[in-house]
Formats: sequence, C-alpha cells, structure tokens
Amino acid sequence: MAKPKRRYACQACGSVSNRWQGQCADCGEWNTLAEEAPQTVFSAKHDLSSGGRPIRFEALDAPGEKLQRRTSGLGEFDRALGGGLVPGSAILMGGDPGIGKSTLLLQAAANIANSAATAVYVSGEEAAGQVRLRAERLGLSSAPLMLASATSVRDILTTLGNMEPPALLVIDSIQTMHSDQIEGAPGTVSQVRGCAFELIRYAKENGVTLVLVGHVTKDGSIAGPRVLEHMVDVVMSFEGERSHQYRILRSIKNRFGPVDEIGVFAMEGAGLAEVGNPSLLFLSGREEPMAGSAVFPAMEGTRPVLVEIQALIVRLQSGATPRRAVVGWDSGRLAMLLAVLEARCGLNFSSAEVYLNVAGGYRLADPAADLAVAAALVSALGDKPLPKDAVWFGEVSLAGEIRPVAHAGIRQREAAKLGFGRGFGPASSTPSDDKGLRYDGLTLLPNLVDRVLGAS
Repeated sequence: MAKPKRRYACQACGSVSNRWQGQCADCGEWNTLAEEAPQTVFSAKHDLSSGGRPIRFEALDAPGEKLQRRTSGLGEFDRALGGGLVPGSAILMGGDPGIGKSTLLLQAAANIANSAATAVYVSGEEAAGQVRLRAERLGLSSAPLMLASATSVRDILTTLGNMEPPALLVIDSIQTMHSDQIEGAPGTVSQVRGCAFELIRYAKENGVTLVLVGHVTKDGSIAGPRVLEHMVDVVMSFEGERSHQYRILRSIKNRFGPVDEIGVFAMEGAGLAEVGNPSLLFLSGREEPMAGSAVFPAMEGTRPVLVEIQALIVRLQSGATPRRAVVGWDSGRLAMLLAVLEARCGLNFSSAEVYLNVAGGYRLADPAADLAVAAALVSALGDKPLPKDAVWFGEVSLAGEIRPVAHAGIRQREAAKLGFGRGFGPASSTPSDDKGLRYDGLTLLPNLVDRVLGAS
C-alpha cells in the first residue's frame, strides 16, 4: 500500500498544501498551516454507479405544505431575516467579540420559548450558570428555555434525538464544538466543517431552525473555512462600534429573503432594544446649524435612514503634507470627489487637511451620498452652514454631473416625515408628492457650490 501523503490545511481559509510553510499562499496569514490526519490512498477506482438506494424526484410545481416563518419576538431581527425564522434553515451569525451576539440570540430564544414553543440554547464558551446570570440581568430568567453547556456534537445530537425536535436550536459557538470521529482540536478546519455538517443535517431532517454563532478574524470575516458560509442558508453580520450605542444586523447571504435589509438595535442596560426609527438615533444632537454638516437620506433595503455627514477643513502652512482621514465612508471615493471639486469647480483642497466623518459610527456604501459629502466639504471650506432643514442626495460623476439615484421618492418622504422642508438632488429625479418638502434639482456640481457659497 502506498505511503499516505502529508497534508497541511490553513486554519484561516481552508486551503490545502503538500508541505508546511510559514505563510499561507492563498490568504497570506502567518503560522496557520497545520497537519491534517493522513488519509488512506486507494489505487483501485471507486465505482459508485450501483449499490445505492434510489431517490425520488418531484415536480417543481408539486403540491406540498408551505413553510411558515416563525417570528422571534424581535421585529428588527425578523426584518433582517426577511420576515422571520424559516423551519429547517441554518443561520450563521458573526460579529466582533462583545458586540452582543449572545445577548441577541438569548433574547430571541427566550421569546420563542415564551410563545409555547421549544427553544434550546447550547453554550460551548460559558457555563450554564454564567448564561443564567446574563438572563437574570436581561429579565429573562422566567422563560422556559432549555439551557445546556456542552461541546460534544455527539452528546448534543444524542440528547436531541431522544426528545421532540425544538423550534430553535442555538449553538454558541461552532468553533467550540468537536466530533470524536474527526482528529484535531476544536476550531480547526476539519472539526468546524464536520460539526457544522452534522448539525445542519439534523436541522434539515427535523425542521429545526439552527443558529450557529461564528467567531471572526481580525479583519472582520467569519473564522474557519469559507465552505461553512456555503453550507448554511443565511449568513448574518452583527456590526457596531463598542463606543457607540447602536448595533446593526445585516444579512450577507439569505436564501429566503433579500440581503439588503437591516435591523437596528440599541445596547441598553437591560439588553438590546429595537430601534424602530434609526434616523432619530443618528440625527440626535443637531440643535444649531454648523458649517460642514449635511444630512443624507440613505437607503438600507426598503428602509430609509437619515444620517449626518460631517466635514472639517484645516488650512496648513505651505510645504506641509495634508492628511485625508475618513470614518464611515470610502476613502477612495473621497479622493475622487475632492479631485472633481478642484477640477470642475475651481476649489482648492490641496493645501488643506480634510477630515470626513459619518456621525454615530454609521457606515455608508450608497453612491447617492456623493452630493451630501460634496455639500459638507464645500460648507466646511467656505465656513458657511447649510440649511438646517435640508437633505442632500445624488451621485456625482467625474464630469461634475449630478446623476439620478434609486428610491428618490422614498428618501424625500422620509425626510418630510422627520420635519425636513427642503431636498436637494438630481434635476432628473421626480419631486415627492409630499407637500411638506420643497425639492430643488441640481444639474452640475458648480450649481451646488453656488448654492452653498451664495454666489447666486
């Protein structure tokens, strides 16, 4: 029999190499290659064309029972999932340490348990007493939640097989689980992949909603093999800054709903509280108009969120190298916008430091924020405050044109609902039918500069 070949698997990305090396050639991480158990190599060809059991094919339009989503008792959580928990689905939730993943799932599991359904919470990182202390702090100690502290997948599945399948099964976290059929310590690529496969198979066969908590790496991606994200039905990311109160739950992958919906929560002493109107959270503290401050109506799925964009311009002595610092927006897009303002509008930013911030720690990816950022930059450069009751949205091209963006009417209606009286955007966009908002269309970026600096 041939000698088994040695294989080294990267613990960060799952790639396989035939020899050990200090740096992974695929993901670039250092000291992540670990030797896997040798596999027996067979020279004979495996014939899988016979010996199996026949499978039954079904028509696409065959009648069947429609799956009913189950609400978690947290409207923002259900919104990010696309309407609720789907029976038999597998959900992977990632997020930075201490961001509130366990708190959110404990609240959702307790709500389901209080609704006369069975919910099981298995913690591999905390003892049952520690989870019970957190439940008391959250006011959930009276919920009939089935709690356990275990790390063996065999023990978990054996116990679940001797009882009625629960409506919800939470595994916190998948990196702490291990299988006695697989060599390697918990958290390795083979263990994470094998344990997740067994848990997902149990959930699919019994109609159980499975939630797996995943650790994240230092760059924010979910740790373990990338195949883990392909195995599950939904991948969610719990985001936020520890120094800020808000938390945002995003759906990165969703087989049962859209991936552009978000759920907004606020971390309070009694746990995570739902934020029904995120705009009020991100616009708090705007009493007096300040130069360099513009309000932008962002779109997160079907939900408009008004955020404040702040800009600061600091003049430097000749010869000094200016800085460009951005928080919450793309630094490359800021450089492009500064170049357009200099080339098309004649403004000089080359001898000044530029600081841009999205208030509240919010992160923008909407290209419609170009006009609001440009308005904040021009306002800070000329030290002239923008109208307090105005919102700005529109995409800026390299030619200085202000191009239309999606959902202009929804953005205007949300601004009018919150008391804003003026809206500035692309001239080709249709004004909202809301009579409380006066819409002014802009064609070119110099029109914006004239409006802000009062040249016309």
